[in-house]
Amino acid sequence: MPIPTSFPVLRAGLVFMAVVALGWGALVLLLQPSSDRDWVPEQARMPIATMAGDELRLANVRNARYRSTTDFDLHWEARDYRLDDVESAWFIVEPFADWRGPAHTFVSFGFRDGRHLAISAEVRKEVGETYSPLAGLFRQYELMLVLGDERDLIGLRAAHRRDPVHLYRLRATPAQARALLVALLEKTNALAERPAFYNTLSANCTTTIVDAVDALAPGTVPMSWQTRLPGYSDDLAFDLGLIDTDLPRDGYREVHRIDGLARDAEAAGLDGVAYSAAIRSRWAGSTTSSASR
Repeated sequence: MPIPTSFPVLRAGLVFMAVVALGWGALVLLLQPSSDRDWVPEQARMPIATMAGDELRLANVRNARYRSTTDFDLHWEARDYRLDDVESAWFIVEPFADWRGPAHTFVSFGFRDGRHLAISAEVRKEVGETYSPLAGLFRQYELMLVLGDERDLIGLRAAHRRDPVHLYRLRATPAQARALLVALLEKTNALAERPAFYNTLSANCTTTIVDAVDALAPGTVPMSWQTRLPGYSDDLAFDLGLIDTDLPRDGYREVHRIDGLARDAEAAGLDGVAYSAAIRSRWAGSTTSSASR
């Protein structure tokens, strides 16, 4: 509706706000990502993957020991794997709000010897910085991929943040799991070499995984509001047949909730292979999650 000419002050105010918004938007577009900031200790090191044939060497794999979310001992490890030992890929969803939409998602890869490597796309925070979904739309954070032990990445969320955590085996062959792992490691190396901004809608935890899947098999995961609201991403994966289960849609999520198992495993002092086995004990001896019924 046209603004009446009898309101010059209102018109001037709207023009002023428009100019400020345009100026601020221009400044945002001029921002450049950086790898040289005062990062929080747990995100201070960027992981690096070196691949030669089937040999995989990782630097800066995080394996922190938490007493609380703010009190922990950091351990950065070098780890060696064989890519032809990759057997499985797992999808993890951590809702963290009073409503279902907001969540963090990441993946983990299982190897023949029982070890698992978790990979989590995250906001790389500076000291004193907190996460805001709104700020995440305007080039305020860099994106990083954290490579870590499951006891670190799952245990932090389940045992110390006390969030619900859902763990799903993906319906992927070892070759497909390996290809996804390699794609994410290539993204890891790319971010270490050339930093990039996080974006709440287009470059977040879930879209990073989806982009890697889509690069390998275009169209596997269609554009959806469920990847923008990651708390619903497991429903999308279920509907697409990506989760390895024959459980019904109205019951699969609760069966795959493992934060209680994760807290028990940590309380028992389990680590490494034993920890990963414990949080999957509900499906021990089965290739599909339907065994938990």
